[in-house]
Amino acid sequence: MIISKKIVFVEGGKYQVHKLDINIMHKDPFYKSLGYAISGIIHCIQKERNIKIHILFMLFVVMCGFIVHLSVMEWFICILLFALVISLELVNTAIEAVVDLCTQEIHPLAKTAKDTAAGAVLVSAMASVIVGLMIFIPKLFN
Repeated sequence: MIISKKIVFVEGGKYQVHKLDINIMHKDPFYKSLGYAISGIIHCIQKERNIKIHILFMLFVVMCGFIVHLSVMEWFICILLFALVISLELVNTAIEAVVDLCTQEIHPLAKTAKDTAAGAVLVSAMASVIVGLMIFIPKLFN
C-alpha cells in the first residue's frame, strides 16, 4: 500500500509543495535499521560537544566503579543512568536537527522545542550526579 502525502517546505518566505510517496508495507531489514541507529549515534558523537562530555564522565565513573568495587546492583543503576543521559542527548540532537530543518528564523516555538529538549538532558544529568554521589560517597568513607 502506498500513501501519498504532500509536504510543504518554507524557505525564505516561499512555499514549496513536494509529493512524497510512502510505502507502508515495506520495511528495511533489521540489520539496516540497526545500521541507521549506529550511524546516528556515531554522527552525534562526532558532531556534538555535549555527548562527548557525557561520555567522558561516563568513562570516569566506570574507572571509579572498578576502583571502589561497585556491587552488581550499583553497576546496574549506573548503566541505566548512562543509558538515560546518552539517550536523551541523542533525542535532543534529533530535535535540534528537525527544528533547524524546519526554520532558519528565530522563532519562539523553535526556541521552546530546543530549550525543553536540552532541559530534559539537564534534568537527567543532574539526577545521575545525585544518584552517583549517593553510590560513591559512602564507599569513599569506608
